[in-house]
Amino acid sequence: MALVSPAEIVKGNVLAIQEYSVLAGQAIRNIFRQPRYVADILQQADLIGVGSLPIVVLTGFFTGAVLALQSSATLVKFGSLSLTGQLVSLSMVRELGPVLTSLMVAGRNASGMASELGSMKVTEQIDAMRALGTDPTKKLVTPRVVSSVVMLFFLTIISDLVGLAGGWIVSLLMLGLNSYQFWNQAYQNLVAQDVTMGLVKPVIFGFIISTVGCYYGLSTKGGTQGVGRSTTQAVVAASVLILVVDFFVTRLIMSWFGSAV
Repeated sequence: MALVSPAEIVKGNVLAIQEYSVLAGQAIRNIFRQPRYVADILQQADLIGVGSLPIVVLTGFFTGAVLALQSSATLVKFGSLSLTGQLVSLSMVRELGPVLTSLMVAGRNASGMASELGSMKVTEQIDAMRALGTDPTKKLVTPRVVSSVVMLFFLTIISDLVGLAGGWIVSLLMLGLNSYQFWNQAYQNLVAQDVTMGLVKPVIFGFIISTVGCYYGLSTKGGTQGVGRSTTQAVVAASVLILVVDFFVTRLIMSWFGSAV
C-alpha cells in the first residue's frame, strides 16, 4: 500500500465533499427540468419502496416489541406500567422509526445504487450516455433521489405503525395491559413536535441515502474491485451521515418548537 501525505488526504476529502455537493445540487435542480423520466422514477420506487417493505416491517415490529418489553422492567418499579404505550409511541415516532428504517434502507439500497452505477461507470456505459446527449445525472441520479425521498417517507410511517403494533401485542399478551390503556397513552401524548420530527427526518435521510449511493457509484474507479469498494463506502458513509444529521435535525426541531433546554 503506497504512502500518502496528510496534505493529499485532506485535498482528496475536500474534493470529495465538493463533488458530492455539486451532484446533490444538480439532482435537486433536475427535478424542475424536462424530461421527467417518470418511468424510471416509478421503477426505482418499486425497487426501493416495495423491495424494502419486508425488512422494514420486521425491523419496526420487533423494535416496538422489544422496546415495550425492556421498558416494562423499569416502569413497573415506579408503578407506571400503563405508560408503556406512551414510551413506545414517542420512541418509535420521534427517533427509532425514522433512524432504523433509514439504516435498513441504506444498507439495502445505497449499496445497490453504488454497485449498479459503479458497474455502469467501469463498463463505460455512462460515457456512452453522454456521447448520445443524455445527462447521466438527470437520467440516473434524480429518479433515485425522488423515489428514495418519497418511499422512505411512507416506509417510516409503516414502520412506526408496525412498531406500535409490536409494542401493543407485547403489552397485551405479556404485560397484562388492555388495549385501551396502551392505545390511549400512545395517542394522547403525541404532539405536533413529535409528528413533525418523525416526518421531516425520513425526507432528509432519503436524500442522503440516494445521493451518497449515486456519488460513490459515479466516482467508481479500478474495475470490479472498485465497484466492491464503492459499495462498501456508500453504506458506511450513508449510515454515518444519517446518525450525525439525526442529532442536528433533532436539535433544530426542538429549538424551533421552543422545547430545548
